[in-house]
Amino acid sequence: MRGETLEDMLKIKARKLGRRRALLELYREYYDGKLRLVDPKPPINILDYTLSPAYTLWMWTIILLVFSTLTTIWLSDTIWPLKYIRYVLGTIYTLFLPGYATIEALYPREEDLKPLEKLALSIGLSLAIVPLLGLILNYTPWGIRLEPVLATLALYITATTIIALYRKYNTYITKEKPKPKT
Repeated sequence: MRGETLEDMLKIKARKLGRRRALLELYREYYDGKLRLVDPKPPINILDYTLSPAYTLWMWTIILLVFSTLTTIWLSDTIWPLKYIRYVLGTIYTLFLPGYATIEALYPREEDLKPLEKLALSIGLSLAIVPLLGLILNYTPWGIRLEPVLATLALYITATTIIALYRKYNTYITKEKPKPKT
């Protein structure tokens, strides 16, 4: 089955097994390493990689959450229903995103951590990072107020997300390079 698309393979297997069982079998083959999926149009530089949602959906989600949180906090005094959305986004912003961005930067390969491990480490690291950033802010002229805390967290999350993007791109490039024949 060399050179076939995943859709073609699914159609062939679905005729024999049914669509659901065919999907499960293809997933098992992929999980066991019998099936290798290759991107037909892989990104050729970091800009293509960044703009490809297949590779960087995690990054765009983080940026969207940061922007949404900041916007919701600034508008929640004037538009009262946003106050409740502010609570939810603020919780994610402080208790999850700093740790998640750090985990993505520290472990750029998908195989390094399972999703549950990423979640637990993200929350734990956030609980360690946010107080440290607060401690640093305490010794600045701005102090610990809403605006400096929001700005510091936004800068930290954005900076670690950019580092994570760069590291993930580097691992993608080294993984996709053809190995020299000996």
